[in-house]
Amino acid sequence: MKNNFTVLNFVNDELVFINQAKLPLIEEYITTDNVDRIAEAIERLEIRGAPAIGVAAAYALALSLKNNVDEKIFNSSYERLKTTRPTAVNLFWALNEIKSTYDKYKDDKNVYEKLIKRAVEIHNEDIRKCDAMAENGLIIFKKHSRVLTHCNAGALATSGNGTALNVIKKGFDEGLVDFVYVDETRPLFQGSRLTAFELDKAGIPFSIITDSTAAFLMQQKKIDLAVVGADRIASNGDSANKIGTYSVAVNCFYHNIPFYIAAPTTTIDKNCKSGEEIKIELRGKQEITHFKSEQITNENYDVYSPAFDVTPAKLITSIITDLSVYYPPYNF
Repeated sequence: MKNNFTVLNFVNDELVFINQAKLPLIEEYITTDNVDRIAEAIERLEIRGAPAIGVAAAYALALSLKNNVDEKIFNSSYERLKTTRPTAVNLFWALNEIKSTYDKYKDDKNVYEKLIKRAVEIHNEDIRKCDAMAENGLIIFKKHSRVLTHCNAGALATSGNGTALNVIKKGFDEGLVDFVYVDETRPLFQGSRLTAFELDKAGIPFSIITDSTAAFLMQQKKIDLAVVGADRIASNGDSANKIGTYSVAVNCFYHNIPFYIAAPTTTIDKNCKSGEEIKIELRGKQEITHFKSEQITNENYDVYSPAFDVTPAKLITSIITDLSVYYPPYNF
């Protein structure tokens, strides 16, 4: 199913991206070749989703040499981009791919073109991996299914057609998915704003639910399976994803409902032995005390706001990647 919107594109030596912070009410596209602007977009979640962050960072680092081939500028841009989102492993993988290319060609007069070429390759690889995941993921649908998903793991999280949501879309195209329940995904509503936006564009029946409604639907036997994305997968299968994912997995386990992860192989961190080693990003308190610019509670109240949680491998039925579907015990 082809998307009728563009998440990331590289046109005339500039990065073009949809501003996800304004969706679904405003479809605004930003065009820039400025590294700091792209870094800010990643931090502000204007660009979000582990694969999309990686692709955007690859282009940004390459663009650091657009106007001046300077090693200091390149290194400072690399360090700046590394600090944007600490949990998503795709970011570091993509930056290191561009850095390796730079190290190989830094004395070449066409080094900028070499870096852009590698960024385009990373972009195209992500598109291919999304399609492969969707094909591999069809195996999880054993019957006509009502599916639960959390956060956004669709086209908006990638530069292709998505990870977990692409599996769902493919299942719908094949007549295997009847309905989708969309967790709103507090505190930034990536479900109610972004996943709902994508499902609406695709013509797939859905309902938005509060995060705390999911267990009630499971109790009523209205959910057949859950499938979500991931930002980092440890070598033992422990998976970090948007905060609230662990609760979904626990509730699925209790109600004997399959719980699946879908993510590209670049999300698997083979150097990370378990979820205990995954660094969890903490977000600013204003995302809890305010809704957009409107204050909804006392701003002096203390706030704890992790962006992610870690689901233990023992709660995951299988992990869908572009290469294969893996089952426990996971050993990547």
